[in-house]
Amino acid sequence: MCERYYINTELRILSRNINNYFINYGNRKKVDKMTGSGAWIIAYIAENGHRDVFQRDLEKEFDITRSTASKNVDLLVENGFITREQVDYDARLKKLVLTEKAKDVFKIMRNDRAALEEQMLRGFSDEEKKQLRGFLKRLALNIEPGEEI
Repeated sequence: MCERYYINTELRILSRNINNYFINYGNRKKVDKMTGSGAWIIAYIAENGHRDVFQRDLEKEFDITRSTASKNVDLLVENGFITREQVDYDARLKKLVLTEKAKDVFKIMRNDRAALEEQMLRGFSDEEKKQLRGFLKRLALNIEPGEEI
């Protein structure tokens, strides 16, 4: 009898385990009023601090709708994690800027992410890590919108 293997099931389990790690084992309790999406957005803005980040960047990076991005940004603004600031080169644009509160949260999150990464990749060689990243990128590209199943 042949066992049927679905990679999407394995990825779903991995995703759930990652979320549970951050909820149960990380410093989640120190991060007041933070959603999972909010944490990813804060990390993205922090890691791209060398340039202005706009809501449209979040839409593209996380493959989310304008409405979803707007709701997430509004919540982060409401909870004091980011501000929207006008840029001098285009009055229509508002860049997203981390507050000191968000910067403190990012330091905690960065440590948790590094610890999880180390734990997940324990026993993998550098070559295997590189291959895994390549495989994951290919999986994502294979199911981009517009691709037939």
